Amino acid sequence: MKKLLIASSLALSFAGAFAQAETLRIGVDLNYPPFSKQGADGKPQGFDIDMAYALCGAMKVTCQIVPQDFDGLIPALNTNKFDAILSSMQITEERLKAVDFTHKYYNIPSRIVARAGAKVDQNSFKGKKIGVLRASTQEKFAKDFWGKSGATIVSYNKSPESFLDLKAGRVDAVFVDGAVGDQDFLKTPQGKGFAFSGPNYSDVKYFGSGAGIAVKKGNKALAQRLNKAIDTIRANGAYKKVQDKYFTFDIYGN
Repeated sequence: MKKLLIASSLALSFAGAFAQAETLRIGVDLNYPPFSKQGADGKPQGFDIDMAYALCGAMKVTCQIVPQDFDGLIPALNTNKFDAILSSMQITEERLKAVDFTHKYYNIPSRIVARAGAKVDQNSFKGKKIGVLRASTQEKFAKDFWGKSGATIVSYNKSPESFLDLKAGRVDAVFVDGAVGDQDFLKTPQGKGFAFSGPNYSDVKYFGSGAGIAVKKGNKALAQRLNKAIDTIRANGAYKKVQDKYFTFDIYGN
């Protein structure tokens, strides 16, 4: 009986150690400030990164950030490079064919960034160029909305590259997540003379119901654990603490 109790105790200890050692590998594009970037110290930082750690804390798992360019995130998830994608990825019908999503963890509109005073409607960019992030919802919308009206849509692997070309005059506008355009360009010295132009764009057909966390198709168990973690940090104030570090408005949306 004593040996049995010792064996049971050891088994429980090993089980506890295994549970504590669980690691959640999260894929993130580190070229999308203020949501994600590589800091001067070489470590990932930004809203998405802090959100990942907050969620892992609620789930009591170790968080491992795995860098990956945005257009390769879904293929890498589906080849088991990581367990989930937390990288400002909107929940759309097209993406739902390839992956499953949690419910949203934020939702803000997309905007056109152009020279201050620029007119923006569907025909404004005929014969002109609009920069977008490759494989983004902004890319698909821009191709359908402005591309079919004569604009050339220029796709970039990294969002900051589009702002460099906008400043240099190689594109006439950039279509981007509003928070990214604001903080990564307009609020910097490089953004002088530029502004948001035209309306907010949030067509559910293109932009879905907000940004969610993607998991492999059929991994309902992980999606449910992440949903519970989102609800937990929304309720206990951890979400607001992360939000207020980067934004002065409610990023979660209606």
